[in-house]
Amino acid sequence: MTTSENTPVETTDAGVSGDVVGADEFAAHGVAQLSEEEIDGRRQALIDIIEMLRPAVQMDGGDLELIEADYVNGIVEVELQGACGSCAVSSSTLTGGVERILKERLDWVTEVVGGVDEEIDQLESAALGRGAYVPKYY
Repeated sequence: MTTSENTPVETTDAGVSGDVVGADEFAAHGVAQLSEEEIDGRRQALIDIIEMLRPAVQMDGGDLELIEADYVNGIVEVELQGACGSCAVSSSTLTGGVERILKERLDWVTEVVGGVDEEIDQLESAALGRGAYVPKYY
């Protein structure tokens, strides 16, 4: 997705990237519109919370990346990476941690979708685990 000017959202060097859905893309469908300032405010608040969560995930050998966000409908897509690919509790991290915190702190977030990076080799993923990491495969 792109902004209303059809330009991609900036990627920060902190690992947060994602596309924005502009308000004008929803106008034809009767969905409420947001000003660019409101979208920018939502974007920055989301990035700030993702950046707050990342160190906790990184302590266990993983990482958290913002893949995409629909700032109008409140749908956020994230991906757990690194050791999270072979961790037995990665789905709990997504629902009990990331989703819960985003919904509590950002009243516009209605749904958090995501998963783990499936492209990493399982042995490499397991080798990254540390801290509270719980291996999925024994």
